[in-house]
Amino acid sequence: MENKDKATTGLQVAVTILGKWGASSEQGVAILRVSPETYARARRRDPEWKVNLDEDQLTRISYILNIHAALRVILDNPKNVYGFMSMINHNEYFNGRSPLQIISQGNLYSLRETWLRVTWSAL
Repeated sequence: MENKDKATTGLQVAVTILGKWGASSEQGVAILRVSPETYARARRRDPEWKVNLDEDQLTRISYILNIHAALRVILDNPKNVYGFMSMINHNEYFNGRSPLQIISQGNLYSLRETWLRVTWSAL
């Protein structure tokens, strides 16, 4: 039961962060690799609802939480912490796209690379 609670809480927090980053439901579903129904229930934060997640989904949640943590370290203004992911970025990896556009492709590699780029900025 404890793992389900942690997975559910992690998913709910990741969905909240994605919403603050300006992600649409479709983008969130692709980023976290969950069904639209699971995404919607996580957003509603139904206290009776619990979810089972696989390792890939838990890894995706971890990347979202770690990107958010790195942004909080490098940026003071909450508008920038939450706005960074939807801003056009001219770093060679992002190449004029926003980090949110990159991670919305839904592949784990893009999520990992975005996390690395943000983390390197925090060092």
